[in-house]
Parts: sequence; C-alpha cells; structure tokens
Amino acid sequence: MFIKKKDLQIFYVDWSKEIMTFSRTVIISCAGMGNRLGLGTTKALIDIKGEPLIIHQLKSLDNENDVRVVVGYQAEKVIDTVNRYRKDVLFVFNYDYKTTGTGASVVLASKFANEYILALDGDLLIHPDDMKKILSFESEFVGGNPIESDDPWMVQTFEKDGKEYVKAFSKNEGKYEWNGITQILSKKICSGTGHVFQLVEPFLPIEFMNIRTREIDTINDYNRALEWIERGYN
Repeated sequence: MFIKKKDLQIFYVDWSKEIMTFSRTVIISCAGMGNRLGLGTTKALIDIKGEPLIIHQLKSLDNENDVRVVVGYQAEKVIDTVNRYRKDVLFVFNYDYKTTGTGASVVLASKFANEYILALDGDLLIHPDDMKKILSFESEFVGGNPIESDDPWMVQTFEKDGKEYVKAFSKNEGKYEWNGITQILSKKICSGTGHVFQLVEPFLPIEFMNIRTREIDTINDYNRALEWIERGYN
C-alpha cells in the first residue's frame, strides 16, 4: 500500500516541557467541642437538612484523593459517620483538643502531606459554586467573606495589579471575616497551637479569595445557615 506524502501526519512530543500535576491534601478540622453552639455535639455532626455537616463537606470533595479529618471530641461518632460515606479518609487525632485550636489540628494532619494543603473548618457551609472555584485554584490563597457571623476575626486586604491580597487579621477592623479556609504550601506548616490564620500570618501577603460561607459557632449562626440553604444559597 502506498501513502501519499500529503496524507502523512507526523506527531511528536516535546519532552523538554515537564508535565506538571497539582498535588493537594485536604484537611478538615473537626476536633472541637462546639461549646458556644450549645447543642451537645461537635459541630461537624450537627444536622443540616437531614445530613451531618461533615457529609455536606465530603460530598464536595469526592474527586480529592487525599482527605484528612482531624478528630478529638466525640471522635468515634465522627469516624463512624465519615466511614459510612467514604472509606479512604485518613483520621488524625488531636488529643489536646480542649486546650488547642484548629491550628494545632492542621499541623498534626500536615505530616507527609502533598505539596499544598487546603485547610477547611468542620463548622463551615460553603456555597457549591465557590467550592468548585476553590478546588480549581492551583496556588496559595486566604479565604474570607462579608461579615455574617457573631464575633468573627476579620481580614484586612489591599489591592495590587488588579488582585486583592490579605495583609493582616484583626479582631477590631476589616472588610471581610476570616472563614477558616486557606490553601498554602505544606512546607510552611511546621508548628502552632492557636488559629489556622496564625499559621498563615508569617507568610502574608497572600492572594485573597471571596468565598460565600456560613460559619456555625452559635445558635444564631446555625439558624442563619439553615435559612441560607432554604433560599438556595442566596
């Protein structure tokens, strides 16, 4: 059989261009007692329209290969709930959950993590569209949203070259509230026992991402979160 030169297509691979893949570990902090909420349960297990809050979060992470859940208070209940939905989640115990914050939980779970860590709080509802935006973002960011919660930590930002960056966290002043979401290089997470944002502070400025969320710390937060869902996340 003869092949005409004009019909012959030549394909080649440029091996000088390295194929890059984004490597991420997702850490959900669920060790706390949720005392301010006053429902007698860890916030990860509160009922959101017939399902525990942690299941709402896990459903949005179905395509993530490395998901770690930090447990402490009511650990067995959290583990059992998660395992009924997904069997490949890694559980990390924060035995000092009564005296440490979510920063300590993230540090514990960051051991042998992938290149980036995506840290989420176990008391968060995240708008589904914004969760897609988070998971498609392949760099560092700090999350926040317009102030909605009771007694939040606030995020101070500045603009440069058409982007918004976080410059500081404050209890007194800020345009947004800190919602516990950040994506950062895992090699930067070495030690800390307080808030997650305190792990991030030494590396500011970092790009800001406006993420629509409802954080559930108090019963008022809980009721607002339920209303938010009923309104179709509007």
